[in-house]
Amino acid sequence: MRHCIYPGTFDPFTNGHLDVLERAAKLFDRITVAIARNPGKGPVFSAEERLEMIQANLGRHPHVSATIFDGLLVEFAVAQKADAIIRGLRALSDFEFEFNMALMNRHLQPNIETLFVMPHEQFSYTSSSLVKQVARYGGDITHFVPANVATALGKLFARRDESSP
Repeated sequence: MRHCIYPGTFDPFTNGHLDVLERAAKLFDRITVAIARNPGKGPVFSAEERLEMIQANLGRHPHVSATIFDGLLVEFAVAQKADAIIRGLRALSDFEFEFNMALMNRHLQPNIETLFVMPHEQFSYTSSSLVKQVARYGGDITHFVPANVATALGKLFARRDESSP
């Protein structure tokens, strides 16, 4: 049974992430969406909130699960008995960082392959950072994120606006 890990911060989970996941679902028998806590990135949602939002979008994929992890990705992948890591590449600008990360992961764990998957071109300019910025200023993000994520972002930034002087 082929198993891959789809890691990320997913703050928030976007339609681009979902598109990469759906492409990976055609290639692997089992997928684990691995949510990195990554406090250094200053996520707006807790890892548990991100997990809940992602799980709500996995219904069409019974062979996909989601969980939270800490530490080195390759160590998590080995513990999960995964064969590969899936990474999404939106644009050439993503490639250098992802390539270096893949080489380091290969150095640390030669038996875990990294595969790059390109999302549909309509998501090539979508990033979690941009989505948060648009949502923060009240822009329409419904094309970029699942409905439950759009609702959560709307509530989050409405609360922040109410608490600002």
